[in-house]
Amino acid sequence: MSKKETTVTTQYHRAKWWQLALFPLNNTATNLYMMMMGYISYYLVGFAGIAVVLAGTVMTFMRIWDGVTDPIIGFVVDKTNGKFGKNRPFMVLGNVILAIMAIVIFKTTHLVPKQFSLIYFIVVYGIYIIGYTLQCVVTKSAQTCLTNDPSQRPLFSLFDGIYNTLVFTVMGYVVMSVWYPKYGGFTLEFFDNFVLFTVISSAILTALAVLAIWKKDRQEYFGTGVAVKVTFRDYWDVLKHNRAIQMLVVSASSDKLASSIGQNAVIGIMVYGIVCGDVTIGSKLGVVMMIPNFIILFFGVGYIARKLGQRKAMIYGSLGGIIFNLALFALFIVGDPTTLSLTNVSVFTVLFVVFTILARGATGVAGNIVIPMTADCADYETYRSGKYVPGLMGTLFSFVDKVISSLASTIVAVSIAAIGFTTTQPTADTPYTSAIFLLGISLMFLVPIIGLGLNLIAMKFYPLTKEKMEEIQEEIAKIKAKNHTAA
Repeated sequence: MSKKETTVTTQYHRAKWWQLALFPLNNTATNLYMMMMGYISYYLVGFAGIAVVLAGTVMTFMRIWDGVTDPIIGFVVDKTNGKFGKNRPFMVLGNVILAIMAIVIFKTTHLVPKQFSLIYFIVVYGIYIIGYTLQCVVTKSAQTCLTNDPSQRPLFSLFDGIYNTLVFTVMGYVVMSVWYPKYGGFTLEFFDNFVLFTVISSAILTALAVLAIWKKDRQEYFGTGVAVKVTFRDYWDVLKHNRAIQMLVVSASSDKLASSIGQNAVIGIMVYGIVCGDVTIGSKLGVVMMIPNFIILFFGVGYIARKLGQRKAMIYGSLGGIIFNLALFALFIVGDPTTLSLTNVSVFTVLFVVFTILARGATGVAGNIVIPMTADCADYETYRSGKYVPGLMGTLFSFVDKVISSLASTIVAVSIAAIGFTTTQPTADTPYTSAIFLLGISLMFLVPIIGLGLNLIAMKFYPLTKEKMEEIQEEIAKIKAKNHTAA
């Protein structure tokens, strides 16, 4: 191999630092809506007259609908390559639909006659889901054209992890420590304020993400640099032969299901509001632990993922999450959770903070690394079959992920119904019982361990090591150079 050829085959198209920093805001924009919808059961039960288990079941089936729309929209993305690129149109259109339908849902569902409110909600929420899918698909599909440098790709996880921590920690604090007491609980005024904030903030973040991907959303950065014909038959071929996406789907979907259960708003209220006696303590501690979590994320992504590969980051993050979630469960069993306080710091508080920082930091590394790993799977498909199908790859992953994780709402609803909450949901004013204690800490700490354990099993068979990805990018660069010469 000549020196010139070596230079060509190892050359990467890299993103600028500000592009790497701003594009993950597309995911943050949709996560704002996801967080808001985490409280929708309180709206449906409290104002639309829908029973607890029914509300949870409806959200499960709508999550499945969310998954069904993924492959269809992913197929359209792979077919798209127009004046405004492959990804930007879906980001903008998706965010517009989200904004309109969120306003419609929270402003009108409770005004519909009770006998029609469920059907009405299903229809408008179904349209909302289409918007959500349109914008979400780009978070994964655009990864491949943003950068193909194995040392840069994990940086998406770093910025994404920081933004997600800010959103879920700061917003968690604002929701439960500011808005909840200000509006007297989950009132209509509470939801009006939540919707307005989400719509405006998400639109701003989407605009910044569009700016970041603007110059990279061109065919020269798509796979081998030439257009590829894609059919629905390719979906089956990928599922059958792409071992990387198979294992990533197993890992991320099981992890997502488990974490969605543990982080459910109702479970947080049960553990912090009823067991610990202070519904705001979780959000307050989240703010305190934010910086330490950033430090762990920097180490996990900045060192492990960039130096040792994304597969190793997933493995180490999962191991850490298992160990410290077990420690938290044991702490609640042997300790006194009512002493959890920031004003009168106890041994329980110190141990809880330390274990939670380590647990959240580790699971954050494992969870955030999934998106750039999806881009690796897309490049592996280009290497394996010659087809550039990032939309297919991302939405194929999302389809299975969402169908499985859709069970979270139903599992939580059925679980709380099993201990007596069939017509109402637990609130901070609900009296303490041992059933609430055991159910709350089991769903918050033990269930996530199952998902993290499945991560370890899946990664044993995941083929994309750091060395393999370097080989893949070199081979794709050769094909690009050959296509460029032929043109």
